[in-house]
Amino acid sequence: MNEILIVGAGPAGLTLAIDLARRGVPCHVVEATDERPVNPRCNTTSARSMEIFRRLGLADEIRRAGLPEDYPTSIQYRTTLDGEGIFRIDLPTAHDVLAGKGKDGWPTPEPQHRISQLYLEPILEKHARKLPGLTFERGTRLVELRQHDDHVEAVVETGGEQRTLRCAYVVGCDGAHSTVRRQLGIRYEGVDAIQRFVSTFVRSPELGRLAAKDRAWTYWTYGRRIASLIAIDGQELWLNHVAFAPGHDTGGEDPEQLLRESVGRPVEHEVLGVVRWTGRRLVARRYREGRVFLAGDAAHIWIPVGGFGMNAGIQDAAALAWMLAAVHHGWAPPELLDAYEPERKPVGEQFATAVGAQARTSFADVSPDIHLTGPEGERARAEFAERLAVTEPRRYSPDGFSFGYHYAGSPLVVGGEDQAEITMGDYQDRARPGFRLPHTWLDDGRSVLDLLGPGFTLLRTDPGTGTTSWTLAARELGIPLAVVDLPGRYPAALLLVRPDQHVAWMGAADEDPTALLHTVTGRVTARQR
Repeated sequence: MNEILIVGAGPAGLTLAIDLARRGVPCHVVEATDERPVNPRCNTTSARSMEIFRRLGLADEIRRAGLPEDYPTSIQYRTTLDGEGIFRIDLPTAHDVLAGKGKDGWPTPEPQHRISQLYLEPILEKHARKLPGLTFERGTRLVELRQHDDHVEAVVETGGEQRTLRCAYVVGCDGAHSTVRRQLGIRYEGVDAIQRFVSTFVRSPELGRLAAKDRAWTYWTYGRRIASLIAIDGQELWLNHVAFAPGHDTGGEDPEQLLRESVGRPVEHEVLGVVRWTGRRLVARRYREGRVFLAGDAAHIWIPVGGFGMNAGIQDAAALAWMLAAVHHGWAPPELLDAYEPERKPVGEQFATAVGAQARTSFADVSPDIHLTGPEGERARAEFAERLAVTEPRRYSPDGFSFGYHYAGSPLVVGGEDQAEITMGDYQDRARPGFRLPHTWLDDGRSVLDLLGPGFTLLRTDPGTGTTSWTLAARELGIPLAVVDLPGRYPAALLLVRPDQHVAWMGAADEDPTALLHTVTGRVTARQR
């Protein structure tokens, strides 16, 4: 029997497969397409995703892919690419990050990275195919799911021939049109159309030469429509996203004309692909039905204001991987899996709300006066720049989405408190139950996140606090537990950190380790408050 079947080989599915395989869980990935899509999609890997990839041993290779290492990841706002500058957000190159430039001020050991899925997915797939216990199939589509009390039968088809796979669990990572979700009868809820887009992928050395005058990762332009011109390889590959009102019929929009409007003049180019699509804000009503789970776009889709759909999917994978591994290895009961939906669905809903609000701000009307010459145009551009200075920095440094999302209300977290809605840019950089353990650099140059084991980790900040009762309790329950000393680093004598790097509990030595370990592994209901 295949232990875990993962349907879909996008970033969420591949991250889940790699995480499971590294935890010693056999898994089988099926992907319906023979080849990856031509058009780039998400072009940002968030800091939290990079931390997850760091844990999986992939961060450095990913950071060296995509844009050239010396290419700035800055954002420019211009009337057109060839027109007047309005505002800019200067951000570091991959070389700066790899060299640790300014790292003492980083809230993370792995700042965000600008890399198209065109380059990210092959790295993930290459590593997935090398891992023992991981089977990978392209050109195989899911036809039907049949759930039973102790397993799932998945009917798949390859080259016109059908066969049945017997699995302990199935995870649908198969995108917005998820076959898994349809098989479960689960619908999305939310706003079906926020904005419509025409995205044109082009090869244009001339565009590269024009941009080289003042290089940036993204150029926002304000011609007939708001558009973003994104550097894919830092040279000749570019993606032109053009936004339209939700009721606009984009079928009559000419991609060639849209590119001319973004650039401000014609440029020689070759069109590699055109996609007309709708930005939505939708979250699945349920993330689980029996032995079948949803993750990534199969569970949530929203307008791509910063690539949070893909990154939320990677977070889904990290949350689900350790739970499935714990159940597979027998140190947690199947009831542990009941926590996946109450942990991840509220995050998806709050992300969707915040992204929708940011989209309304970023795509709000812009005065046509910014295109005027002389003092009137300068005044209009200066006023617009003041607006951008308030609304845009949080979008391109979304620390709230990377470090502020949490599971404080989870049944697996003890001591979690009611929290304000997750926001894109704001978070509190302190240890709290349910939140990702805050990063801090150690004297040897490592991050505290690098010390965390693949199972639970007990951080001891007070050297006088005994931990023998913890190790004995963990051994008796069969729970993998590492003990790490970090004198004075956090505001509690002991912090219990989960395999996904989130704090499960923090407190003093007088707590009962056995009771706490029962709670955080799903054996009993959490003593929440």
